[in-house]
Amino acid sequence: MTDDHTVSAFEAAAGCGERLAQARQAAGLTIDEVAKRLHMPAQVVRHLEQEQWQQLGAPVFVRGQLRSYARLLGVDVGQVLEQAALQPVVPPTLVSHTHTPRARRLAESLGRRLLYVGITAVLAVPVWFATRGHFLDTPPSTASLDVIPATVAVAPSREPSVAADGKAPAPAAPTATPYVASLTPVPRPAAAPAVTPAPSNALNLQFKGDSWVNITAPDGSTVEKAVVKAGQVRSFAPGQVSRVTLGNATAVEVQHNGGIVDLQPFQRANVARFTVSSDGSVVPVSN
Repeated sequence: MTDDHTVSAFEAAAGCGERLAQARQAAGLTIDEVAKRLHMPAQVVRHLEQEQWQQLGAPVFVRGQLRSYARLLGVDVGQVLEQAALQPVVPPTLVSHTHTPRARRLAESLGRRLLYVGITAVLAVPVWFATRGHFLDTPPSTASLDVIPATVAVAPSREPSVAADGKAPAPAAPTATPYVASLTPVPRPAAAPAVTPAPSNALNLQFKGDSWVNITAPDGSTVEKAVVKAGQVRSFAPGQVSRVTLGNATAVEVQHNGGIVDLQPFQRANVARFTVSSDGSVVPVSN
């Protein structure tokens, strides 16, 4: 919205719109074509040519629309704006209508902090009282039923009492400290597993590096199909396996009857495939 002074300034401007209309007609353009090129309604173009600034809003918008129109037609922008006699765009002055005293701000800040402390105390104190008993209770001494605790004698008094007949009383029997029986079993050392020696004609696989294996039994079932880590050993008795596939075959050492089996005849692209006969010997895979 413009004030009376702005409206009078708009009405005093003359010749700007007529000059834009003449330049448009000389360029052979219609109002609709100009509106399409400037991406603005055709009614705005008519208001600019008729110098009806009041219909276009604030002076800042009129300046922008006149500048775009003049650039499209090749007219001097500065002269067009000078003929329009539009007031310069002045940023509004910001005036603070409210002022909070410093003492009030400090009081509000202190009040918020006290409120936070009060809320924390309301939530934390019940929880502390509820869990306080768990921290103060002393767990009873426990002992396994398999171990007989030694009796602990009660230390005698430094000044022993004297009986009525003048004789010192007999020393009291030592009192044993009470123990609570625990049902936790006492761990016993595990027996070492029995080591079964492998047969002399067993097939031994020693992995010097990680290798993928696929070992099949004579009935077609899978004995092992996984990645075996370096340092592990596999031993199979005669008749236990029938077919073996070794990935990364150069990292696997195959032994039979105390000798090392050459995998070169069974190897292709670092993958070895061979068949194990009933006596444990290694033969090529039969297709």
